[in-house]
Amino acid sequence: MATRDEILEYMRKDAYRPMTEDELLRAFAVKKSGARGFKKLLGEMEIEGSIYKTRAARYGLPEKMNLTVGRLQGHPRGFGFVIPDNREHPDVFISAAALNGAMHGDRVVARVTPGRNDKKEGEVIKILHHANERVVGTFQKRQNYGFVVCDEPRLPHDVFVPRGRLNGARSGDKVVVALTAWPGKRRGPEGKITEVLGAADEPGMDILALCRRYGLPEGFPKQALKEAEQIPETVTARDLAGRRDLRDQAIVTIDGEDAKDLDDAVSLEPLPGGLYQLGVHIADVGYYVSEGSALDREAYARGTSFYLPGKVIPMLPERLSNGICSLNPQVDRLALSVLMDIDRGGEVIRYEIFPSVIRTRERLTYTAVRQVLTNGDEETTKRYADLLPMLRLMQELALVLRTRRFRRGAIDFNLPEVKVLLDEKGRVQDLVKVERTIAEQLIEEFMLMTNEVVARHLHKLEVPFLCRVHEKPDSEKLENLQALLQTLGYAIPGYPRVRPGALQDILSRVAGKKEERLVNDVTLRSMQQARYHPGPLGHFGLASRDYTHFTSPIRRYPDLVNHRLIREVLATGGTLSETRKKALQNCLPDIAKQSSERERLAVEAEREAVDTKKVEYMQNRIGEVYPGIISGVTGFGMFVELDNTVEGLVSLTSMADDYYDYDQPGFRLVGQRTGKVYRLGDEVTVKVVRASVEDRQIDFTLCSPL
Repeated sequence: MATRDEILEYMRKDAYRPMTEDELLRAFAVKKSGARGFKKLLGEMEIEGSIYKTRAARYGLPEKMNLTVGRLQGHPRGFGFVIPDNREHPDVFISAAALNGAMHGDRVVARVTPGRNDKKEGEVIKILHHANERVVGTFQKRQNYGFVVCDEPRLPHDVFVPRGRLNGARSGDKVVVALTAWPGKRRGPEGKITEVLGAADEPGMDILALCRRYGLPEGFPKQALKEAEQIPETVTARDLAGRRDLRDQAIVTIDGEDAKDLDDAVSLEPLPGGLYQLGVHIADVGYYVSEGSALDREAYARGTSFYLPGKVIPMLPERLSNGICSLNPQVDRLALSVLMDIDRGGEVIRYEIFPSVIRTRERLTYTAVRQVLTNGDEETTKRYADLLPMLRLMQELALVLRTRRFRRGAIDFNLPEVKVLLDEKGRVQDLVKVERTIAEQLIEEFMLMTNEVVARHLHKLEVPFLCRVHEKPDSEKLENLQALLQTLGYAIPGYPRVRPGALQDILSRVAGKKEERLVNDVTLRSMQQARYHPGPLGHFGLASRDYTHFTSPIRRYPDLVNHRLIREVLATGGTLSETRKKALQNCLPDIAKQSSERERLAVEAEREAVDTKKVEYMQNRIGEVYPGIISGVTGFGMFVELDNTVEGLVSLTSMADDYYDYDQPGFRLVGQRTGKVYRLGDEVTVKVVRASVEDRQIDFTLCSPL
């Protein structure tokens, strides 16, 4: 029987015209015994969107029919965009009237028509997969029925719940509702309440509702837990076979204070001739989680660990993630070690990769390392006196590696993160800005180098593996970035041809200036999303030809896959059979796609959780005044970001001193009477007037400087 690839190749021919099922059966000379399987394959390809079946029951390729297949990204105002599967194609604008029942997240087929200003516009003609079989929201009861207002603002329809399907919900409850009817041109969606989570204003309800809405896992399957229980809690003598014993070496972990899944440890020794020997020791998770096991299947499904304020949803059960796989201090642990001899220019001149057993000497924190290396804290320095020479040498090497990265053109974004501090009831106590210091930078540089070495090693062996790739920015985003930079007095060197080093040049020039945060943020948004791919395509942001993820196998599935590949290569003397290579080539594209999708889901969920907590924090600060920087200018107002990374809107309607026109090319608002100008990067003073958790919106008004 013909394969999926053979069918696609046949349809790609210039002479091909859409054919019926029977015509395709004859074209591929499918025997009667294989007809059923062939028809099933056509149906599967139609469902996945790789081929399209017309009203005349003829099959063809969507791209040859002026169709786009992709995921619909909704907008709170009712319209949406189709994000194509083919990353080289532009997004397609879909008006609210052209959605035809499609909702945010749905996988759809859209017919494309030329739009204004060369923009692509279209109409949804088929929904391949509904993404919102259930939604989460706040219930509003009427006399004998009710409505659920969706938490997801990109689902602007309220869900109608008829009598008999309320499940005891009361007004103000946060609920889960299963959709029983999708929206149409003249009606909204309909559903039944399947779960009442509790009062919407109950502490911690926002995170619980978010977990339900994103479908984040709540527990592990019984079989996965059973496998985890069978894994010893300590390293046994049998586990040491074939491993190099590094338990007498000075190896440490350096992590945040609240980290429990410690999957990387480091060591450093000076060598003759001014060389450094850097050791990066990564928890050997692949030793415990075998390919195809229940633990592996669940790790694949999750794809990653999720880190939400006050809550961690691990990729692996805690018996592994916080126990036998975590490189806790003063206990034996199994690792895959990478020893690298590095010269004074930051080049790796020799390396080894091997299974090991280690015993970390200390569980250092970023705060402690910062206290020793930067602040010279006497008490902390005394406590870690025996490690002080190694820590100082690590600082020296990290700066060498950092200089090397910048020299080859890597981009280094300086975007502050915020840590949400909660009380015992889950309420926000504070928002603490997390600064990147030498403590964080040295671990970052060591892990980046290790990932590159492992990628080069596997590439050289011609072993299929999962790469971390980052393609060049598309020309339209670069054009928008250049326009914005010019309003601030900058320009991308060499534009329109852009190297990573040119963007880093801009970031270096704005360092320490008021527009630094804005330029870093906008430049990052102009980049393509990094993703996983079964083969090296290069990493634009790192200016690296070969790059992978290897250093976090407890919390990222691609790292776990690459760990097992390294173990397999080591066990077979550096080669894999052709049969095994072919098997990997068949499965890695699916793993790359799944891992990339789960990573995007995690990023979106984590960002929303933090944004929700920011709004909650500001609810208690109505009327307070803060300095901020204009971070965005639109036709309806301007966004202002505070030092604690909270962002709010100053609407045009609140700017009562004048009528303001939006100068889009200049990214500014200009007063008609006064000529007063508000542009990106300007410092302003604002007062908090509203903070709504429901729509995650904070409103400011301008006021006189503090």
